[in-house]
Amino acid sequence: MLTHEETVAIGLSLRVALLAVVCALPFAIATAYVLARKQFPGKVLFDALVHLPLLLPPVLTGYVLLVLLGRQGAIGYWLEQWLGITFAFRWTGAVIAAAIMAFPLFVRSIRLSIESIPREVDEMAASLGARPWAAFWQVTLPLSLRGVIAGMTLAFAKALGEFGATITFVSNIPGETQTIALAMHTLIQVPGGGVAIARLAVVSVIISIGALVASEWLVRRAAYRQASE
Repeated sequence: MLTHEETVAIGLSLRVALLAVVCALPFAIATAYVLARKQFPGKVLFDALVHLPLLLPPVLTGYVLLVLLGRQGAIGYWLEQWLGITFAFRWTGAVIAAAIMAFPLFVRSIRLSIESIPREVDEMAASLGARPWAAFWQVTLPLSLRGVIAGMTLAFAKALGEFGATITFVSNIPGETQTIALAMHTLIQVPGGGVAIARLAVVSVIISIGALVASEWLVRRAAYRQASE
């Protein structure tokens, strides 16, 4: 049986991962569309910045977040003083860390899906009088839905297992920021913690398989809807 602490860590992990996906989704779609369809000076640099969290050590990403969004950080100080918002050492900060670490995978999946759509489709929509936003919303996005769903699955899995940036930015506080990964890290240092680690590992596998099954169902449903229209 799971202990209360393990149940709390599992619930927090699910909350953090789901909110990370939801928060990153609109930005990932917009970024993927820009990278797939637009040409502009500095595009290569912008692409590199988007993928930077994958290239940097996660601990460094967490440190940058702490410097920027910590209570004495360049942005965090003003957020706390003027809006009363604090991210460092809070579960909301774990959401931000997870979203940033998952963002490159999210963008890449959607970008590849948009790039697979012939540009003639966009041109045809424009020739029929559709404005760019309408063409994107009614044509491009539905056709790239498989990539969006795949990106959501990848982002969820990455956010669920995020460790380095999270522990650096929000620490490992039971009941507040301790996710499954951080709970397992704590149990490694506790004599006899192997049984609890095994329980959390089984739960992680079940959640991951469930996410993959749900993703496959959504992809098949999207494909069926497109075929029937």
